[in-house]
Amino acid sequence: MKRPRVLLLCGGRSDEHEVSLASARSVVAAAGPEFVVTPLVISKTGQLLPPEVSARVLTEETTSLAPEVGGLERLEPAAFDVVFPLLHGPYGEDGSVQGLLKIMGLPFVGSDVLGSAVGMDKGMMKAVFSAHGLPGVPYRVVTRSTWRAQPEEVLAEIGTLPYPLFVKPANLGSSVGISRTENEAELRRALERAARFDRRIVVEQGLVGARELEVGVLGNDRPETSVVGEISFEGSFYDYGSKYTEGEATLLIPAELADDLATRCKDLALAAFRAVDAAGLARVDFFLQGDALYLNEINTMPGFTTTSMYPKLWAASGVSYAELIARLVELALEPR
Repeated sequence: MKRPRVLLLCGGRSDEHEVSLASARSVVAAAGPEFVVTPLVISKTGQLLPPEVSARVLTEETTSLAPEVGGLERLEPAAFDVVFPLLHGPYGEDGSVQGLLKIMGLPFVGSDVLGSAVGMDKGMMKAVFSAHGLPGVPYRVVTRSTWRAQPEEVLAEIGTLPYPLFVKPANLGSSVGISRTENEAELRRALERAARFDRRIVVEQGLVGARELEVGVLGNDRPETSVVGEISFEGSFYDYGSKYTEGEATLLIPAELADDLATRCKDLALAAFRAVDAAGLARVDFFLQGDALYLNEINTMPGFTTTSMYPKLWAASGVSYAELIARLVELALEPR
């Protein structure tokens, strides 16, 4: 049987460009001889870089090689068996690329258009979770135009939620653009900041003293769950710096939980995965306050470096990083 030819899409136009490149470098290093992996970097301006330039971007760990101008490189579907769209955030994780790949008839790793789009938009995601009866924190969704046209009305509506409040762009990951607020002055600044990143803004009630738990999901129609992990950090919340600065956060795998609580986490993770019609992989995040478990969000293309939470959860569950890549390629090639 011939080795699967994998096109590794990475980079992208979102603010998580560098995170995507870091994930791609880990995949290239660990993919093994059973695959033929071709990296294809999407520049911050949306260009598909030539294969030789893409390879150099990953091996030299720089984006300075990206040309300032130029047209799209030709992508020939017959040259690949499967695509790994290792893109985080808008223009990659939100269904955009998934729709293009479907049109081209290329199988790909991860969720389809629907699961990707719902999983990316935090407001829509929470609405879907609520419709399925899954427990979550109280929240409001605000549009940028409404906030700027009717700020007092927006503040009055949000005012029904107690502080602290978290303000988030609806369609970004890695905690980009997120603020924790304790009063109205901070809330005003946070809403304006989030509005610079997205036209839709999510405001959530914060849970003081809550633990943050995460579960990895792997599979298509018969998904499995990893062990439960916990994130511990010193700051007021798990922001971009905490996630990507060495020593800022501690990953506890497995989390110290009673068996029944760990089982509830895993069951809720599967329910969330199915609610958004996810496929392939996802990381599902929770808040635990006392004995109350709240579903926070699902990430349909989580960080994928060897030190990221998702691969670590599966390593602790008996699936190595290289085996995880192989499983994902197999799942992408399954009929859907």
